[in-house]
Amino acid sequence: MNNLLEAKNISKSFSMNGKELSVLKNISFAVSKKEFICIQGASGSGKSTLLHILGSLDKPTRGDVLFEGIPLFKKSDERLAQFRNEKLGFVFQFHHLLPEFTALENVLMPALIGGRKNLEFETRAHELLDYVGLGPRKNHKPSELSGGESQRVALARALILKPALILADEPTGNLDSENARKIFELLKDLHHKMEATIIYVTHDADLTTYADKIWHLKNGALEQAE
Repeated sequence: MNNLLEAKNISKSFSMNGKELSVLKNISFAVSKKEFICIQGASGSGKSTLLHILGSLDKPTRGDVLFEGIPLFKKSDERLAQFRNEKLGFVFQFHHLLPEFTALENVLMPALIGGRKNLEFETRAHELLDYVGLGPRKNHKPSELSGGESQRVALARALILKPALILADEPTGNLDSENARKIFELLKDLHHKMEATIIYVTHDADLTTYADKIWHLKNGALEQAE
């Protein structure tokens, strides 16, 4: 089986003012290793909700997500946290860097949280910051970095533990067009050079062109583009 991840009959509803709002409706699809996938949909379509479920940050109302054939939502919260740390890399619209730490320390944070502070990861953090073009700014804190630079630090942080899957939630939604292009060129380069598996969501149809496979989310349903 070549599937890295499989969504099986995912539905998600929220209760609002005594009524049930259905956001995702019986979504099923699979992601193979080394794929570069875009999920595109209008703002409010539920694409971030779907991505958070795929990354076990949120739980579906119905259905499950299988990672390497293993159901995620049968795991305890502690095991899910361990799974996310070891297997997934997240890049969000806002970089969420810790302001009191340098770029280098922020990149190292997932390794520190996982209790894996050693020379191997420190070396990798330096290499990743060089890779994203921020070698000279390793010791700068977030307040000393631009928005585009901060997001590149966030991308390096997502890669530090060599995740099996990278999930990016509107990773350029807070950036200008030039910095957005740089981030997506980095993602594309990462996909080719490191054979990374990547799923990203965006509302911008222009940003779907970077992906090898495109899914459209509309009215709670997911359809693959032709």
